[in-house]
Amino acid sequence: MNYKELLATRLASQLSGLDEQSIAELIEYPPNPEMGDLSVPCFKLSKQLRRAPQAIAEELKQQWAPHPAVERVEAVSGYLNVYLNAEHFAASVLGEVFNLKERYGSQDLGQGRNIVLDFSSPNIAKTFHIGHLRSTMIGSALYNIHQFLGYNCIGVNHLGDWGTQFGKLIVAYQRWGNQAAVEAEGIDELQRLYVKFHDEADRNPELETEARLCFVRLEQGDEAALKLWRWFVEISMKEFEKMYDLLGVKFDSYAGESFYNDKMDAVIDELKQKNLLVEDEGAQLVRLDEYNMPPALMIKKDGGTLYHTRDVTAAIYRHNTYDFDKCIYVTDAGQSLHFQQWFKVIKLMGYDWADKLAHVPFGKVSLEGAKLSTRKGNVIRLEELLTQAIDKTREIISEKNPDLENKEEVARQVGVGAIIFSDLSNNRIKDIVFSWEEALNFEGETGPYVQYTHVRTCSLLRKANGTASIELPDVAGELNYGLLDGAEARGVIKQLHLFKERVEQAMHKLEPSIVSRYLVDLAQSFNSFYHASPILVEDTALRQARLALVKSVQITLRNGLRLIGLEAPEKM
Repeated sequence: MNYKELLATRLASQLSGLDEQSIAELIEYPPNPEMGDLSVPCFKLSKQLRRAPQAIAEELKQQWAPHPAVERVEAVSGYLNVYLNAEHFAASVLGEVFNLKERYGSQDLGQGRNIVLDFSSPNIAKTFHIGHLRSTMIGSALYNIHQFLGYNCIGVNHLGDWGTQFGKLIVAYQRWGNQAAVEAEGIDELQRLYVKFHDEADRNPELETEARLCFVRLEQGDEAALKLWRWFVEISMKEFEKMYDLLGVKFDSYAGESFYNDKMDAVIDELKQKNLLVEDEGAQLVRLDEYNMPPALMIKKDGGTLYHTRDVTAAIYRHNTYDFDKCIYVTDAGQSLHFQQWFKVIKLMGYDWADKLAHVPFGKVSLEGAKLSTRKGNVIRLEELLTQAIDKTREIISEKNPDLENKEEVARQVGVGAIIFSDLSNNRIKDIVFSWEEALNFEGETGPYVQYTHVRTCSLLRKANGTASIELPDVAGELNYGLLDGAEARGVIKQLHLFKERVEQAMHKLEPSIVSRYLVDLAQSFNSFYHASPILVEDTALRQARLALVKSVQITLRNGLRLIGLEAPEKM
């Protein structure tokens, strides 16, 4: 049952001029259970109804008609506090969890409409580092959340496989590289050559001109340049796919920047036909002065294309191909102006779907305040970080549970999960200063804590069954939900009830941390219940009611962890 909806529907019939949606948006969850399960602050109604808040609350209380889901309502200091019937509430929430299982918390809000999510998008021939983790995991979580809510998601890895950097890399390879070293060291050698190019270019600026001309030859189809470029792409993809396998991330398309190379001319022609292109010192650009933005440069004076050119072309291609309801781009906040510019270009071209484009910015990752830079080689390789997290988990398992089956698998699940959860537990816009100590800290409100709580629920269910089964034991008769009347049990049920709402909020706000924080809250609530209420008691009815709550938490934790890209081990 949607209790906010129930309350809003009932109050709408008592409050003239207010619809159910407006009332539902007012309803709060009181911080203290003594103030009720739901609360309507009447202060926000006072001006519209021209009455004092307490008088409105009193009138709503007097007019309230009994309902089996509600125990009582009270008017206190301008609030209408609603106290739910504990047995009805428990039966409603737990019944829904048991009925939906792995679909608990899901909805069909999307009704199969298409959502394109552009995320991860590392640059070819550059190390996959901790800065890429943010776009990869925020994007993957948003993919999972939208899919869970009924959308058809298309995950696109818009690889950085085109641009002047390839002119630089080809020049560097031809001057200082060799095939044997690249084949032996892979992307690390390509990265070394890229860093060397910039070191040398600081002393010899003519190298930059040589690189630009090399990229123009690449765009024009020079076979020698294309052969090297394809080789660099192949080497890079092997490393990227290894990282995606470890992170459990999948894509539906790897169409990178180069995919649009033969599609940009048509877009440039369209911009010319619509009188949007202006020549400026040999370059072609779209002026955005009246929108308080710098111009969007579309063609450089040497004839080369830019990010704006490729992004506009890609957006048009994606709309024509997928007919998206929304196209979401997950990149760092430093690119916000870039997205504002080309979103505006799409709008000026007359496409009414420009409003369906959304940029999801996230905060920067720095190393003790120093910006990550592949040009300077100033990065932490993601593989190194994940390997250390797995190693640390393996050490903890060897110390605390040396006989655990599938030690390697669990070490991977927990170690990788710790890194992902650490990234997704803060608001995405927050800047992060990377610290090895913090990244590998598994104590407190962490992924391993939530995973361990899931393991605890599995252990209780196995003990209750006396077998390896983690299903709820069969019992004769229906569960007595009235036995779940303690404060701790009620707190868990409230958290379970919130799951659906939190997932929907995460989608609307494009903020996966809402789910991560929810999982910590649910785990803490369950652990309080576990310590206060023995589960495997002699009383059969009480035992079954409490096990039903354990099973509901197990299902919900597993569903939530899956949404943010973590696995839910059954033993640790």
